[in-house]
Amino acid sequence: MHRILVADDEPIELAVVEKIINEYLSDKVEIFFADNGREAVNEYESRGCDIALLDIAMPGLNGLAAAERIREKHPDHMIIFLTAFDEFDYAKKAISVRALDYLLKPVEEKELILVLEEAIRQLESSVNTVTDETRKYDNDNYPDMKMSVIRNKILEFLEQRYMDDISLSDIAGEMNYSDAYFSKVFKNCFNKGFIVYLTEMRIEKSKVLLEDIFVNIKDISARVGFRDSNYYAKVFKRMEGMTPTEYRIMRGFGGSND
Repeated sequence: MHRILVADDEPIELAVVEKIINEYLSDKVEIFFADNGREAVNEYESRGCDIALLDIAMPGLNGLAAAERIREKHPDHMIIFLTAFDEFDYAKKAISVRALDYLLKPVEEKELILVLEEAIRQLESSVNTVTDETRKYDNDNYPDMKMSVIRNKILEFLEQRYMDDISLSDIAGEMNYSDAYFSKVFKNCFNKGFIVYLTEMRIEKSKVLLEDIFVNIKDISARVGFRDSNYYAKVFKRMEGMTPTEYRIMRGFGGSND
């Protein structure tokens, strides 16, 4: 059981996040709350948390400062920002504390859950993404590149690598962007975060494979980048309203081949 510290000075925001997490992850996490940065740091330590979901603008100690204190003691824990501030300086600061993601309010349920599930996956697999802080914080290498060109380069990378265990950092490094800047570029290109887009892409790829009833569903999940077939089935059902087997039957491709 993982422990999440959710910090926000707005009670309504805390209630919304609590509802979303309890609806989808109640069997995997325990939630604790704080309404300011100082309390967040204290609660995180005293409760033995390993995931921090932090607002930035909080009284006293803000979320960025709280994250720095948490990171000093816990280099391998997961930090996620959920904020109304869509500003590059804040995103740049988020990268310095190796935040897993930088989500904007109002966050979609799907996006929040996918990011939290990725945090849990990384904690459990001990594969923690470490940011290269020496990368540039600008796009000097692409001064005249139009967004459509950048979008095509991203799509080309994803088409070649979606089945691999890739992260936003991998694409950012390929294009010589900082993670923080590239996160903003990605959202500008696709109107959603990297984890959500990659997951949707994998599910769509799996639909094509599901048309062949002789291919085992466990093999399909692995071929599109899911290391756990049960997790694949869970995500598929959440996104499509049915399991992969039910999808096969509904589309007339045949019965179960688990």
